[in-house]
Amino acid sequence: MAEALKAIYDKDFLLEFGEKVESAYPAFQTKGFVADIMGDAWEELELKARIRRISVVLGKYLPSSYQAALEVLFKIDEQCTGFPYMFFPDFVEVHGQDPGDWELSMRALERFTKRSTSEFAVRPFIMRDPQRMMNQMLAWSKHPDEHVRRLASEGCRPRLPWGQALTVFKKDPSPVFPILEQLKEDSSLYVRKSVANNLNDIAKDHPAIVIQLAKRWLGNHADTDWIVRHACRTLIRKAEPEIMKLFGYSGTNEGNPLVSSAKLSVEPQMLVIGGSSMLRYELCVRQGAEARLRIEYGIYFVKAGGQTSRKLFLLKDKTVPGGAFVSGERKHNWADLTTRRHYPGEHRMVLVVNGEEVAEAILVLNA
Repeated sequence: MAEALKAIYDKDFLLEFGEKVESAYPAFQTKGFVADIMGDAWEELELKARIRRISVVLGKYLPSSYQAALEVLFKIDEQCTGFPYMFFPDFVEVHGQDPGDWELSMRALERFTKRSTSEFAVRPFIMRDPQRMMNQMLAWSKHPDEHVRRLASEGCRPRLPWGQALTVFKKDPSPVFPILEQLKEDSSLYVRKSVANNLNDIAKDHPAIVIQLAKRWLGNHADTDWIVRHACRTLIRKAEPEIMKLFGYSGTNEGNPLVSSAKLSVEPQMLVIGGSSMLRYELCVRQGAEARLRIEYGIYFVKAGGQTSRKLFLLKDKTVPGGAFVSGERKHNWADLTTRRHYPGEHRMVLVVNGEEVAEAILVLNA
């Protein structure tokens, strides 16, 4: 994804932006600004490195006073909306860390997040002074603008993708919970998704804490119920017994297995990297009461060193009558992705129902 997005920052974009700055600050040298950015191995830089290059160079061409530089950006930020302008909050991260600039930087981050997002830029401030910054985040969680409220949650996610990990909150997430409590019934789905993602981050390090919170939150408000379900997705994939029970997934009952019979097949059974295979599965549920099923297939992918690691893919999540027969098929592509590289070898494929492997097949992948 990042490889494609970095192309946003081409010469035309930078020239257009420079002209906007020049309209507010006539001393701005657009041509020099663009030349400085696009020199020194620009083509080799990835997305975040390009954003940082723009922020750093922008500081050279705006007024030397941080406050005066921000005043220029404040004059044009309404014209600069969307993902490409993430260098506005990044400018604050780069140039606004001085403790004496705290209030000004907070005002800028609050303002800029409405146009793009300040979720990455707040993190160095959290690491520098966690208590002060989390007090600010709590205040933002009560803001009338949904983008600012989302920043309060998204900015303190312990494991924010593309962002610096907040090790302090991976170890102890307790400072995050007042913000999530404030937002647990938020009217904005945009905000609720962030709350759920934050809790899902926390669940990876502290599952017991999130399980207890889920039990406390569930059933009090429809919007909160949505958050809890989405927040527990990793715990559900891991088939944590308490979470599976909480969401009504069926399990073994007094020694009576949930699945009485199951079969998984794959065709072809041998193919080369880049090809695709068709999985077919069928299973029969035990007789008696209806059962809620989460049906997945897992692949034990061969890694570079020859070891294997299982990844799950969802097939169905549904409630069926006792004794039901369930079947289906799914095409799986074996082409390399930016997030997954394939290696030759024997790949074990499994059918997983509510966390239990109930059938398997073997596929041999060749180079």
